[in-house]
Amino acid sequence: MKISVIGCGYLGAVHAASMAELGHDVVGIDVDQPKIDALQRAKAPFYEPGFEELLGTSLASGRLRFSTDMADASDAVVHFVCVGTPQKRGEYAADLRFVESAVESLLAALKPGDLVAGKSTVPVGTAARLAELVADKVPGAMLAWNPEFLREGFAVQDTLHPDRLVYGLPGGPDGETARAMLDEVYASIVAVGTPQVVTDYATAEMVKTAANSFLATKISFINAMAELCEATGADVKQLADAIGHDDRIGRKFLNAGLGFGGGCLPKDIRAFMARAGELGADQALTFLREVDNINMRRRIRMVELAREVCDGSLVGKRVAVLGAAFKPNSDDIRDSPALNVAAQLQLQGAAVRVTDPAAGDNIRRSWPQLDAVDTPEEAADRADAVLVLTEWQQYRDLDPVAFGKVVGQKRMLDGRNALDRDRWVAAGWTYRALGRRAG
Repeated sequence: MKISVIGCGYLGAVHAASMAELGHDVVGIDVDQPKIDALQRAKAPFYEPGFEELLGTSLASGRLRFSTDMADASDAVVHFVCVGTPQKRGEYAADLRFVESAVESLLAALKPGDLVAGKSTVPVGTAARLAELVADKVPGAMLAWNPEFLREGFAVQDTLHPDRLVYGLPGGPDGETARAMLDEVYASIVAVGTPQVVTDYATAEMVKTAANSFLATKISFINAMAELCEATGADVKQLADAIGHDDRIGRKFLNAGLGFGGGCLPKDIRAFMARAGELGADQALTFLREVDNINMRRRIRMVELAREVCDGSLVGKRVAVLGAAFKPNSDDIRDSPALNVAAQLQLQGAAVRVTDPAAGDNIRRSWPQLDAVDTPEEAADRADAVLVLTEWQQYRDLDPVAFGKVVGQKRMLDGRNALDRDRWVAAGWTYRALGRRAG
């Protein structure tokens, strides 16, 4: 099939290259000329394992190209909308300007029989409104909502081998036609028995925000338990292991620590609350406000813990922060708990050095007030305390004996409960982690 992908950020660029990998002829459209130039040269504008290789092979196949001209989408029959929906400044609600602008710009390239497939995370009611716009301006064109479920660090795998496909479709014959077109797009994925949920617009729109809200709730639940563990002397890791054996609960996302960040979970749960309020159902989601509060308290507690181990004051202390991306295998620093903690440490008088395997350039560009260095050893040189705030594998693999020769004081604060406590303690380190007894 001939496919266009409108918006070539993280979601759109991965989707475009993946659709080409599935055998389709794809054009990616974006208004950012430098980004398009980089993609056309097979240069990924962000860090994502496996993506640059996929981009290169897809471009080399001749099935993928990128452009800033919406007219280049006119040959396509399926048009994926993959633009961002950030949080509005000063509000919880999602900013839909980019989605609305993308669809309005696409109208000139649409033909009767074409399908617009939204992948952006939007509030309930958006798809129905856009469907009316499409049908009014281009009679015979259709709209579906096909939410994405990408995990940063696994985006290529999640696109080519998703755990489910969700189609939000219009009623009647248009719905049947739209489903057939999406099934053709995802033919190889459907052929292996990937579960499909075929539903209405509203349900499809809610799936992503409901899933993110559930995950955020689970993370904040175990972090609330970490607060209680600190008050009682219990160990949150052992607690999580014990309750995680219950099949109804499961162990995934029960890792207590600094909490969640990034461009999805925080803004999605806030937008969910805002939309519920607009619909008069705000009481249904009041619990998400405490989920958000618990998450933000983890950052405050991490700073307090650093001050405790530094003899009650951060003034003049050298602090190493290992990790800046909001999660490993990503260079995404949006709403990064690690950088929030690093900035707070610096404001309280510490001399902070930050390092990250992938996010160094982003730190220097967006947080110039922080001292970003390239390696853990540079960050930890003569440090009074070391904080692991993003659980990169290379930090898990650090040799505590060798690393202990770099620092000024052997004080390890494990903000992600990622390290082997016994191993670090045996090497002479003081070990602290959120929700666990001191080692």
